[in-house]
Amino acid sequence: MTVLDVNDLEVYYETDGAPAQAVDGVSFTIEEGENIGIVGESGCGKTTLAKAIIGILPDEGYVNAGSIEFDGTDLTEVSEAERRRYKWDEISMIAQSAMNSLDPVYTIREQIVEAIETHRPGTGRTESEEIVSEMFDLVGLDPNRADDYPHQFSGGMRQRAMIAMALALEPSLVLADEPTTALDVIMQDQILKRIGEIQSEINSSMMVITHDVSVVAETCDRVIVMYAGQIAEEGPVEEIFGQPYHPYTIGLKRAFPNIRRSDQDLLSIAGYPPELADPPDGCRFAERCPMATDRCRNEVPTAHHMGDDLRTYCHYADEVDAGFRGRADDPETWADTEAARDARSVAEGDD
Repeated sequence: MTVLDVNDLEVYYETDGAPAQAVDGVSFTIEEGENIGIVGESGCGKTTLAKAIIGILPDEGYVNAGSIEFDGTDLTEVSEAERRRYKWDEISMIAQSAMNSLDPVYTIREQIVEAIETHRPGTGRTESEEIVSEMFDLVGLDPNRADDYPHQFSGGMRQRAMIAMALALEPSLVLADEPTTALDVIMQDQILKRIGEIQSEINSSMMVITHDVSVVAETCDRVIVMYAGQIAEEGPVEEIFGQPYHPYTIGLKRAFPNIRRSDQDLLSIAGYPPELADPPDGCRFAERCPMATDRCRNEVPTAHHMGDDLRTYCHYADEVDAGFRGRADDPETWADTEAARDARSVAEGDD
């Protein structure tokens, strides 16, 4: 059963100039019990996408077009009062900045109990506090620390407290924005396993937003690679990380360490994403892409279906295996892009 169906979603931010297209024409689904990862550089629209789904965009942000269907209801069409009943109870979010997400003048227990009693009015105080203790134990926190204030917790403890709050009402969909960013690798592994155990019990789905490819590889079934507000590639984890077809995904994969190839130097994709208040006409990755042609700079790519489940938005996806994949490990391949040439010109001018 489809839990979430996002179709042609556009999210804009008002600026002093033209509105910025933070999310542009994004479509995907999440099935019951499925985990999907969203990866990409900072500013590609990952967090904006999650905030649009749960309905907490800042004042300058707005959904311009498209739909967000949750359990058959288009959340873009309902009132704020109607939408509020989905938050925490059906859709919850593990925020990226735990300290900014917790109220400094209330204890952790008070904040979680308030969320429980607000969205489950029939829950008594005793039952709510039992849930808090259970969730603290589940995420590796001493239940006796629930009466502490956020400033009395370390960064990792605050992050675990946010995870406890997000899972307390057993939501159908969890939006996890960098859920383990403040944790060491040992605690990260424990937390991911515990989240997985809870999901198995309640059959919930999760959308994981992260820069850490290893987190997605460990926890997700599918991956969406975003670039400059759009989907560059989407497919099963093993295919995206095993044999991607979009040049950006290939470069992104090579920018992360591989423990099986410790002698391999990491690549750097030269240049920066385009300005979203004035995006380019064609493929948004064209300026930084070693495969780019005039067609890429002028024509928006459509989806190429590489097999049954993988879709790639690249004009030349069919030609990747024939030539580019073999050259992608060479740093010189990425140094011969328009962005790289511009960067070298700037550096030479500074000299």
